[in-house]
Amino acid sequence: MNNLSSRPLQEWFTSPRGAALLRSESALLRESLEDCFGWEMLQLGAWGGDRCLLEGARTRSQTLIAGVDDHGAELRARLTQLPIQSDSVDAVLLPHSLEFEVDPYALLREVDRVLAGDGKLLVLGFVPMSPWGLRAAASRHGYPPGLRRLLSERRLRDWLRLLGYDVLEVRRYLYELPWGEPREAALRVKRGWFYPLPAGGFLLKARKRLHALTPLRPMLRDRRRAVLGGLVETNGS
Repeated sequence: MNNLSSRPLQEWFTSPRGAALLRSESALLRESLEDCFGWEMLQLGAWGGDRCLLEGARTRSQTLIAGVDDHGAELRARLTQLPIQSDSVDAVLLPHSLEFEVDPYALLREVDRVLAGDGKLLVLGFVPMSPWGLRAAASRHGYPPGLRRLLSERRLRDWLRLLGYDVLEVRRYLYELPWGEPREAALRVKRGWFYPLPAGGFLLKARKRLHALTPLRPMLRDRRRAVLGGLVETNGS
């Protein structure tokens, strides 16, 4: 089960290091989401506990789905068993969700099921061979807290190729050490002239290939109901 909603992780986001990471990723995503259009976008995993990563979304609707124990999400469900109609979503964001999942490939397959042809997938991940990756590997409880495993960009590319995706771009960030005072936002996202170490994180954006046999999508006026029909319990329940 995904544990992005664990108390130690949410407390970590209130620290200077966690808050700085979240601000950097929000700024990075605002740029990468500019060409992600359509009706529905999903964020799977409550990274940071709010919707700040979706601020730059251009779709008509956005939904944050997180684990069954997370009361901060709009909808709660197992991320590997989404109550979402197949081929109905225009964009999906996985904010480190694969690294906190017991079976990350199963999560990718579920994303592939709900994502429509020509839809966009955005994945945030930590770089294994970086100061952030090494600290995560050396920490007994993971770093950030609860992280299960590190997933390399190469492995992610291999999985996406098997599922029929084209990688559109990869942007690297976190040019800082995972201890001490956080660097300025601009320095975290872009390598400085005198920073010798590799980036600690990457943002990969891919597009699902549009196959001839992909079912036609519903009309826009019916999309919202079709996509979210039959979802599990919401916060207002």
